Amino acid sequence: MPIPVRLMARRLLLLACLSVSGVLPAHAVDEVPPTGISGEPMDSAFSDDTSLGSEDDFPADEDFSVVSDPLEKINRVTFWFNDKLYFYLLKPVARAYRVVPESIRVSVANFFTNLGSPVRGVNAVFQMKFADAGNEMGRFIINSTMGIGGLFDPAEKYAGIRETDEDFGQTLGAYGAGPGFYIVLPFLGPSSLRDGVGMVVDTGMSPLYNYAEREEKDNQYLVLKAVEAVNTVSLDKDTYESIKRDALDPYQFVRDAYVQNRQGKIRK
Repeated sequence: MPIPVRLMARRLLLLACLSVSGVLPAHAVDEVPPTGISGEPMDSAFSDDTSLGSEDDFPADEDFSVVSDPLEKINRVTFWFNDKLYFYLLKPVARAYRVVPESIRVSVANFFTNLGSPVRGVNAVFQMKFADAGNEMGRFIINSTMGIGGLFDPAEKYAGIRETDEDFGQTLGAYGAGPGFYIVLPFLGPSSLRDGVGMVVDTGMSPLYNYAEREEKDNQYLVLKAVEAVNTVSLDKDTYESIKRDALDPYQFVRDAYVQNRQGKIRK
C-alpha cells in the first residue's frame, strides 16, 4: 500500500531529528550533574567518558585499522546532508527545548538509557562478559524500581554500578567479523556494514521498539527516538561544533575517530 504523502513527510521530519547520532557522540553529556547520563543516542558514534572517547577506547597508533571507504564520494554528500540537518533543524529545536529545566532533561536521558539496559545486557551475554551482563541486569532492576522507571540513576550514584557499552555490532566484531566498508547513513551518521547489521538487530531487541503498538510501531519508535535525540543535543556542550572548528577535514576526522573507537570497544 502506498504511503500517504503527509505520513511520509512526517517520517522524514522525525528522521531528520535523529541526525544527532550522525554528528554527536551519544555519551557527550556524561558530565551533566547531578546524576550524570549515558544515553544512546542514538546508537553512539564515539565514547563513554568524554566527547570523543576515553583513552582506553582508542588503541595505540599501531593498532589502528583503516576501514575501507569505497563510497567516500557518496558518504561525503551524506555527511554534508546530515551536517545541514543538524545546524538548521536539530540544533534550533534542541536550543528551544532548553527551556525545560536541566534536571528534567537529565531524567529523560536517564529514562532512555535505562531502556537500553536489556539490549546491552544481552550483548554482554553473547560476548560471554557475564560480569557486565550482571551489572546491566542490576542497573535495570534498581533504576526501574528505586529510580522511578529509570528517571534517576541510583544504581551508579549509590551502588557504583556503571553502565556498560555493548551492542550487536561489537558482538559480531568479538567473534571475528570485520567492519566491512564504511558508510555514512542519512539521518543516522557514521557506521559500517557490520555495525549497520548490528543496529537493525539491536532495534529489534529494544524495549523501546517492542513496547510500541503493532499498528503504529515504526511511527511511535521514530517519535521516541526523535525526543531522545533532541534531549541529548539539548544537554550537549557543542561537541560537534568543536570538531568542525578544529578539524581540517571534519569528514575524515569523524570517520577515523569512529573506526578507531569501535575497534577499541571490541578489543575491551
